[in-house]
Amino acid sequence: MLFNSLEFAVFLPLVFALYWLLQSYGTRAQNLLLLVASYVFYGWWDWRFLALIALSSLVDFGVGLFLTRPLGEWPRRVALLFSVVANLGLLGAFKYYNFFIDNLSGAFQFFGHPVTLNHARLILPVGISFYTFQTMSYTIDVYRGKIASSTHPIDFFAYVSFFPQLVAGPIERASNLLPQFATPRCFDAVKAADGMKQILWGLFKKVAIADTCALFVNEIFARPTDYSGLTLLLGAMLFAIQIYGDFSGYSDIAIGVSRLFGFSLMQNFAFPYFSRDIAEFWRRWHISLSTWFRDYLYIPLGGSRGKALQRIRNVFVIFLVSGFWHGANWTFVTWGALNALYFLPLLLLNRNRKNTDTVAENRVFPSLGELSRMTGTFLLVCMAWIFFRAENLSQAGQYLHQMVSHFVPDSLMEIKGVIGYKILALMVLIGLMVRMEWINRFGLHGLARRSERAWYRYSVYLLVATVVLYTGNYHNPSEFIYFQF
Repeated sequence: MLFNSLEFAVFLPLVFALYWLLQSYGTRAQNLLLLVASYVFYGWWDWRFLALIALSSLVDFGVGLFLTRPLGEWPRRVALLFSVVANLGLLGAFKYYNFFIDNLSGAFQFFGHPVTLNHARLILPVGISFYTFQTMSYTIDVYRGKIASSTHPIDFFAYVSFFPQLVAGPIERASNLLPQFATPRCFDAVKAADGMKQILWGLFKKVAIADTCALFVNEIFARPTDYSGLTLLLGAMLFAIQIYGDFSGYSDIAIGVSRLFGFSLMQNFAFPYFSRDIAEFWRRWHISLSTWFRDYLYIPLGGSRGKALQRIRNVFVIFLVSGFWHGANWTFVTWGALNALYFLPLLLLNRNRKNTDTVAENRVFPSLGELSRMTGTFLLVCMAWIFFRAENLSQAGQYLHQMVSHFVPDSLMEIKGVIGYKILALMVLIGLMVRMEWINRFGLHGLARRSERAWYRYSVYLLVATVVLYTGNYHNPSEFIYFQF
């Protein structure tokens, strides 16, 4: 079920009404409703994969209970290893099996011993990378003694499958979200109203910005040799806007929906395109995944401590794994490696923690220096996004070669069949998004700031809602990009 679908427009109010009607029956009844609703929500794509998420939940719930027993260190390590292997085994089988088969076949052929290895006809379950990391963090934290294990299966299963953030995050830590399932929740009209604003802003970024950008991006990336470098640069920049609008839009909707039910999820995007260097960008982009890798991979490896070679190794490990997490394609690995190369100079010069504040603090506009650094960071990110968007390394190389070798366009409008006003309308919408997010860069979303002038505040809500209704295709909605990961 998609957030930008008519089905969800019926599903959400129905679950919301039943949820608060059950308040007098206690949190366990509300949690049971959320569990059932979440399984309906997830099963809307393919009910067969419900067994997979149930199995993952059962394994980690059982391991968590086992770890509470008075055991020696070796049984505890074996239990944790079982959880990690089970989770990564399922993820690897569904997401990476054919990738390894292709590369193994290629390696045998390269050395003159061609072999025939069969592909598995597996469908990638939606959201498997997200809920796998969520359950793994639970067992790791229980093992480390950071949290107590859950003793209520309904609470735990609802935590794993919580429908607002199940499919594309944020990847919540058990230490934050799981206790909220055990705590009585009261309806808060102020939080609910802010949640509705965040949902509206998320829909605006998805249906008005991302889906409109996709029309141009798909055309440009499909035939890169037909366009000049200037148009290709525009395509890369529009994809940067598209993936931001699509993914952060999902996160905004997820966080906003959660607030309607009395839950608080972590912020997943903190206006990353206002970053002044790559280190700041990665502190603001997909925060739940970045911090996951930081806490469970980067820091255990030694983090930024140790000798220069160790620090370089750790940076490449975390970025390469992050790239591979996104998909079984060398384009994602290359994207991760390129970001590691961007990050290394900052780390080695001890400048990776330079920009930890918010840009233009206590000022309306950024300085020329800040503006130039934001622009430079954005362009670096756009170059990396080319690998992320390309179907394969060959297409990415072709795209970059054409961009450099034939930069000046032969005509002002190269995209045949596209009416000029559409790109102008898109630029106006992007300008609106940038303006609203710049004004609200100290808040949690683009509509967070509350103006004292009621007429202005409601005029903005009405404008954004009108654009969302006008631009959205709710009978045949487009999926979110990160569903494929």
